[in-house]
Amino acid sequence: MMNAEIIVTEPTPRYMEKFITLFASIRLSLRTKILLSFFTVILLISTMNILLILEVIRFNRQYDAIITNITTANSINGYIKSSIDSEMWNIVSGKTEFAEGDQYAIIQQVNRQIESMMANAESDKSRIKLEVIYRTMNTLTHYVDKMGEQIAAGSRVVENEQVLEDIRGVSAVVEETVQDYMLFEVNQAEQQYQENQARFTRLSILYMILLPGVILFSILAAWIISGSIYVPIKKLHDVTTTITGEDLQALVTTHNVDEITELGISFNIMIGRIRELVNAKLREQENLKKAELRALQAQINPHFLYNTLDTIVWMAESNKTDQVVNIVRALSSFFRIALSKGKDWISLRQEIEHVSSYLAIQKMRYRDILDYRIEVEEDVMDSTILKLTLQPLVENALYHGIKTKRNGGTIVVQVKRAGEDKVLLNVQDDGVGFTPYKLVQIQESLNQDLDEEVALEEGGFGLRNVHKRIQLYYGKEYGLSVQSHFQGGSQVSVTIPRRCTPNPQDV
Repeated sequence: MMNAEIIVTEPTPRYMEKFITLFASIRLSLRTKILLSFFTVILLISTMNILLILEVIRFNRQYDAIITNITTANSINGYIKSSIDSEMWNIVSGKTEFAEGDQYAIIQQVNRQIESMMANAESDKSRIKLEVIYRTMNTLTHYVDKMGEQIAAGSRVVENEQVLEDIRGVSAVVEETVQDYMLFEVNQAEQQYQENQARFTRLSILYMILLPGVILFSILAAWIISGSIYVPIKKLHDVTTTITGEDLQALVTTHNVDEITELGISFNIMIGRIRELVNAKLREQENLKKAELRALQAQINPHFLYNTLDTIVWMAESNKTDQVVNIVRALSSFFRIALSKGKDWISLRQEIEHVSSYLAIQKMRYRDILDYRIEVEEDVMDSTILKLTLQPLVENALYHGIKTKRNGGTIVVQVKRAGEDKVLLNVQDDGVGFTPYKLVQIQESLNQDLDEEVALEEGGFGLRNVHKRIQLYYGKEYGLSVQSHFQGGSQVSVTIPRRCTPNPQDV
């Protein structure tokens, strides 16, 4: 049996189709592919934005440091010379005692500002210039210390004025170096600004180059992923459409390794199971029709009909009019119920009437060797039963049990309730029964799925045919149960649902 492959034609360029196939063949789940593509786009965009943010932070930090140092240097430039010169003149002129002067506070304040600027300096040249200012401040401190030593030693005013001139000269040098540093930092800021502008320009160009790439990657990933989803689903749709047209040979074919592929595999398994079930159902229906045909043929057995007609002729010749009427009426009822206008389901009352007609006919033929009783509980008479269930069992009891016994026997048909929802049918005879070997053979025939020919050769066709029809209609949990003792009779039991809802076409 060949599998039909559904070929889907898509309006996708050949190179894109190859790319989609290559992407789909990656051994990752569809969810993983989607998440991977999504995180790749997020990573690219985040990387570009982080680079820009870091560059802006770096530029701001450098620019802030330069501006802060320029501001600090400007405050030193307008403060150090005038403050220290004025404070030292007051000391020399005797207005302020050396120990009470603010000269060291002024120097310490300026030194702290210089140290702060050195910590914020962004270049080595800036640090060198600040170190020059710091050393000059150390020289200024030296002359201030010298002034203090001279005053403490009781020096003359002329000597103190000479040191004061040295202090004024050093403070002037400090002021000049600070101004030089400020000019240098202004130029440094301008240069840094130009470098940052160039860097921002390069980053902007790179951003403008990468952004279309990210957009293109996003579009491509969306196209490929949607294609890897759409194409298998389209194939699955085409296969289901084909199956809707009653073609169960179509299967889903794909080379993907994702969830849709697993769905296709499960779909193929389901189709295989459906094919198996359909084939089994067809075989079951075929066997059912054979069983029904066998049952009907058994009812229209020529030997039974010929023998009954011979009996009628014999009774008519013997002027037994009442018996002729009875047997003809029983024969008419027998065939009327057997045919039942093609129905498979009849009431249990009709089935009992059918068996009663059969036994009445056989009683007229075998009046010396056959007795029978029919015991039925009235509240189950309206239950539904599969037609031709009891009569084959009664016929089996007659021909294989009673006829082979020299002094005849009795057939007892019992119908009664078995619980709330079941009906028990018993056909019992006191005939010769089955030998142990024959009983095992019949039971195996019922339990095994034997061919019709094998069942016929084994002589158990009547029982097996009823057993098979019951299981086909009611289910595998139902069927015949045979008990027998050699020379001690047999009993065949059947349990069926008390009320079986028939198919509308069968009633």
